[in-house]
Amino acid sequence: MVLPAQTKSSIAGSVVFNTLRNFKPYVDAKRVSVFLSMPTGEIQTDGIVRHALESGKEVFIPYLHKNPLASPNLPARVMDMVRLRDLHDYESLKPDRWGIPSIDPATVHERQRVFGGPDAHHSDQTLLDLILMPGVAFDIDPEAGAIRRLGHGKGFYDYFINRHNQKSVELGKQETPVLLLVATINLWTA
Repeated sequence: MVLPAQTKSSIAGSVVFNTLRNFKPYVDAKRVSVFLSMPTGEIQTDGIVRHALESGKEVFIPYLHKNPLASPNLPARVMDMVRLRDLHDYESLKPDRWGIPSIDPATVHERQRVFGGPDAHHSDQTLLDLILMPGVAFDIDPEAGAIRRLGHGKGFYDYFINRHNQKSVELGKQETPVLLLVATINLWTA
């Protein structure tokens, strides 16, 4: 039997959620970043966001914006993680052109962010404990043993993680966030 893509995404999202909620790094995490799903083609993360908020975790979601540091060697657009205030805030997000629930840019300056700027509330010491990130494919580098991620080609997460690790060092923190990689393509074939 061939299942519709949305059903596959929901099933995969349930499997990830049921595994994640008992995963010690998630249970212990105070600040988590969760990507918000497209309507199809990605696992559905709605249950994860709701559970994290209901568990009292600080939940951060991706926010793409123009890079404030203009340089030919830096990407023109970058990603920051922006904190959701509560469940009502999450439920009030409006879908963007891809159907992904998104933060209203007019409210970003009022929110806690990982990198933020001079207008960001309490962002100077903000680091994440766990990052749930999407990917198209993953493998292990046979020489270094590191997990390699293939995303959608824009490098937003790669650049974000490098900046986050740099901020950790600058703040004198030794720990880096636990990275949870989730395949966003259909896991089953017909």
